[in-house]
Amino acid sequence: MIRNAVPGDVPTILRFVRELAVFEREPDAVEATEAMLADALFGPVPAAEAVIAEMDGDPVGFALFFHNFSTWKGRRGLYLEDLYVTPAARGRGVGEALLRHLAATAVARGCARFEWSVLDWNEAAVRFYRKLGAVGQAEWTVQRVDGDALLALARG
Repeated sequence: MIRNAVPGDVPTILRFVRELAVFEREPDAVEATEAMLADALFGPVPAAEAVIAEMDGDPVGFALFFHNFSTWKGRRGLYLEDLYVTPAARGRGVGEALLRHLAATAVARGCARFEWSVLDWNEAAVRFYRKLGAVGQAEWTVQRVDGDALLALARG
């Protein structure tokens, strides 16, 4: 079962984020707190949304997403920030169910596209995404400015 996250899910979402960080070989990179996630998901101006996957009433995965916008398409898109399924639930269709749910959400909201990033070393995920029809955008690379570089750029 896939359901919209509620404020009581914030501790579970943060636990899943931390488990995902361990999987992605960045166990100490998570700075988010429960309060930060609660505000981002359920505050006065939500920055993102989340859905929870459950099996037998227990949370076994989640997806966190938000809208972006394509000037070329003239419509918003849906961007998947995080997708995580617990190790015990992997291979049981949970990830596919989450992606199908988000694809249906994108269609229902009139989004032009549904996209996400994947680490290049995660070959199993890439194969899984290709099986579902995703196409890699090899000509694009992600650019990021954060930390001191972000402060320096902002100061001019």
